[in-house]
Amino acid sequence: MKDLISIDQLTINQVNEILDNAQLIYKDFDLNSNKLENKLLINFFFENSTRTRMSFEIAMKRLGGKVLNVDISLSSLKKGESIIDTAKTINAMKPDFVAIRHNSSGIVSLLNNYIDASLINAGDGTNEHPSQALLDSFVIRQHKKTLNNLKIAICGDVLHSRVARSNIKLLKKYGCEVRLISPPTLITSDYRIWLKNKWNIEVYEDLITGISNVDVIMMLRIQQERMIGCYIPSLAEYYKLYGLDHQKLQYAPKAIVLHPGPINRDVEISSQLADDKKVSLILEQVSSGVAVRQALLLFLAKN
Repeated sequence: MKDLISIDQLTINQVNEILDNAQLIYKDFDLNSNKLENKLLINFFFENSTRTRMSFEIAMKRLGGKVLNVDISLSSLKKGESIIDTAKTINAMKPDFVAIRHNSSGIVSLLNNYIDASLINAGDGTNEHPSQALLDSFVIRQHKKTLNNLKIAICGDVLHSRVARSNIKLLKKYGCEVRLISPPTLITSDYRIWLKNKWNIEVYEDLITGISNVDVIMMLRIQQERMIGCYIPSLAEYYKLYGLDHQKLQYAPKAIVLHPGPINRDVEISSQLADDKKVSLILEQVSSGVAVRQALLLFLAKN
């Protein structure tokens, strides 16, 4: 495979290959430093990004490649050009990799019809974010020594989270017990049915019950930019019921805490817990993301 649009494309052996290579790179970021020399990555981001865009850029440059970041505000899209024509224009410039982030679910699959380069889904709407799931699994494996049969709680704005969807797909490959914790207003009945029928996943509306004795807790950001109307009474009320702090974490004494970022302090997670490096691995996710994306670029280039 030359593209990564969905976790569905990866076999468990391919995931292991990417994570194994990422582990070697994480120990020595200069490993394979010229493997992608003279190769070009274009970051084609329609949504704001700090971690994903920067880590793809750093990853490519550490492999000896070149990076072009497309500034959407200065592109011909602002003159009325369609996204398909823009994709065709990018393709005509013969890049080797294109990473795309867009607010429309499924758009990366559409653009794959017009771009010959290795295409990487860097987040499409509420659909998927496969490289985030890979780096999350990498961090989990580093600390739990395995991905097999772990208990994972994913808590927060499930309705709007592409991170949750990709992580569910990846973690279930390893037989993990995945629990989703969400206010009833942030998950639909159809989504509940899909989770139960497809993945045998239970949805909890009580945080303490959902996180009890799990191995990993993944907190999700409240995505107010995707909300039309009122999904939660207030951020303070949300934090009271669904925000994670040291007191609530006592119900999962062996758990590590992840968050894809950016975090809303004292909304999804307390500031004290976010900064507690003994259990919070948020910054380790960031540094691991570079190694995992280096490994991903090498994997796609090979194939």
